[in-house]
Amino acid sequence: MSKTNTENFSSIAAFIWSVADTLRGDFKQSEFGRIILPLTVLRRLECVLEKTREDVLVEVKKHKGNQSLIQKFSEKASGFTFYNTSNLTLNNLGTNDTKQNLETYIESFSENVLDIFLNFNFQDIIDRLHKANLLFHVCGQFSQFDLHPNKVDNHQMGLVFEELIRKFAESSNETAGEHFTPRDIVRLTTSLVFCNDNDALTQPGIIRSVYDPTAGTGGFLSSSSEYIYELNPKAKIANFGQELNPESFAICKADMLIKGQDVKNIKLGNTLSEDYHADRKFDYQLSNPPFGVEWKKVEKSILDEHKKKGFSGRFGAGLPRVSDGSLLFLLHLISKMTEPSKGGSRIGIILNGSPLFTGGAGSGESEIRRYVLEQDLLEAIIALPTDMFYNTGIATYIWILSNHKDKERLGKVQLINANSDEFCDKMRKSLGSKRKYMTEKHIEDIVKIYGNLKKTKVSKIFKTTDFGYRRITVERPLKLSFKLHDEIKIASLKEDSSFNKLPKKEQEIILLALKELKQNYNDREKFLAELNSSTVLLKAKIKLSAQQEKLLVKIFSEQDDTAKVCKNAKGEIESDSDLRDSENVPLGDSIEAYFTKEVLPHVPDAWIDTAKKDEKDNEVGIVGYEIPFNRHFYEYTPPRDLKEIDKDLDKVTKEILELLQEVHS
Repeated sequence: MSKTNTENFSSIAAFIWSVADTLRGDFKQSEFGRIILPLTVLRRLECVLEKTREDVLVEVKKHKGNQSLIQKFSEKASGFTFYNTSNLTLNNLGTNDTKQNLETYIESFSENVLDIFLNFNFQDIIDRLHKANLLFHVCGQFSQFDLHPNKVDNHQMGLVFEELIRKFAESSNETAGEHFTPRDIVRLTTSLVFCNDNDALTQPGIIRSVYDPTAGTGGFLSSSSEYIYELNPKAKIANFGQELNPESFAICKADMLIKGQDVKNIKLGNTLSEDYHADRKFDYQLSNPPFGVEWKKVEKSILDEHKKKGFSGRFGAGLPRVSDGSLLFLLHLISKMTEPSKGGSRIGIILNGSPLFTGGAGSGESEIRRYVLEQDLLEAIIALPTDMFYNTGIATYIWILSNHKDKERLGKVQLINANSDEFCDKMRKSLGSKRKYMTEKHIEDIVKIYGNLKKTKVSKIFKTTDFGYRRITVERPLKLSFKLHDEIKIASLKEDSSFNKLPKKEQEIILLALKELKQNYNDREKFLAELNSSTVLLKAKIKLSAQQEKLLVKIFSEQDDTAKVCKNAKGEIESDSDLRDSENVPLGDSIEAYFTKEVLPHVPDAWIDTAKKDEKDNEVGIVGYEIPFNRHFYEYTPPRDLKEIDKDLDKVTKEILELLQEVHS
């Protein structure tokens, strides 16, 4: 995205947003966007239809009374899949009947446009502007904005919409980044997804489907179309999408209408709970799901699908924690991939750092990563520079997936570290949290690194199994010593609720029995044997229960490596739960060899709990996967030499002394 383009769309958006000055006083600042956005869409549609308006009116007059013919010939006359049958415009609504005329004007649009204004709740806006005596004035202001495609092309118009939404989000404390993705990031992701298919996309008569389950204002769908048309102007592209936010959905639908797309393919609703494209598969899929957003509201439907459908549904691989649904969108996209025998699919999804490593072996997140890697779907992950998004400065990553990898990528994953100033420029003026942007050159460089598939300073190549491990449980024997005359421990026993449930006489006898024994023991078996055979207990004919023995062991014992190993009734060594640990053994490595080399030299009496096995392969150890991206690109920086530091300190000390001398002189 060049500075010129940035300045153009910013100035147009600022000009449109200046209408807010008219609204101040009568409307809250948080309401400005709800008025400005739909009127911008209306003006854009009006400018698009301006050239063929008279032709449509001729057809309406010719086929008056026959709605089906009016629709058919009006679409043909307008040159689009939408039209307006009124001779009204924002410029000629009149001062007396402005409200009625505007309502008539809106109702004269084709049905596919009416749905857009319905989702904007435009009737309420008309009513409120009318009540405030601002309707005529505001409509007149918008009629002065030249949004004709010859003046503002579709790409720039998309940027204008996004800038208006960003301003709206700022004024209403909403999250702008949930509705759209910066166009430079869109362009990079699109280029990465399509670059391997450039040859196929240039074939004559090519037909491709593109899907975005978090469509926002349609940035990904627009960018993918632009990319393909640059390669093949005669290609046929079918865009599909779903969006949760009604206003973003309305803008996306308007954008698709203007570009000649079938807007029936753009759906409104929550993708995770209501999949309106349930029976479809797609050639290309692009998405920027919201970062770290919980899915508690739709938890029931997702859990039901996971349990009842398994891998025949979307979420068979596993479920992440409720606090972050990013990986659910990844699984959703994977479920929409066209079978490799039919050409396969490619996916580009933007995620934050959490999906790389959150969750240990056996967790939902780890199982999802396991599925993705064991199915060999992941091609590459690209780390982006920080401060690239409108609403966050956190680390973000583009994941590229494919179920028809090129031969040289089979079984491999490429990590690209583009998180440096080498791959971005600083913006002259920040847009929200976005302080950096990528030029076409930056995008080209990253795509080239991806395409070369070579190991460099910023590109690392791994086997899919390199990210896997087995988590084995390491046990150590229970060794206990006992201090029976410790006043603190005796006090703890006296305060114990279960001990206090015993008859007072029995409590006293047990305390006397403990006092009768010697002070220290380093053998649990001997301690209990001597306690039970003490003269005090025998005389009182009291036999301690297993529960009472357990309580006394708990109160008076301490872990002691010099003590004798504790064994159960079967003579088996008991493990110490407090010393229990786990080790992550790289996949493919021998567990026994790893244990012998890495564990036994430090704890010779340890052993592996072989009862803990992986549910899927029934091997010892729970399989886990994580992608420690930053670790692979970490570069050690040695500390400065002490002599150099001392030299600097001496210099600073000398400067301070000179300053003090000046003060005193």
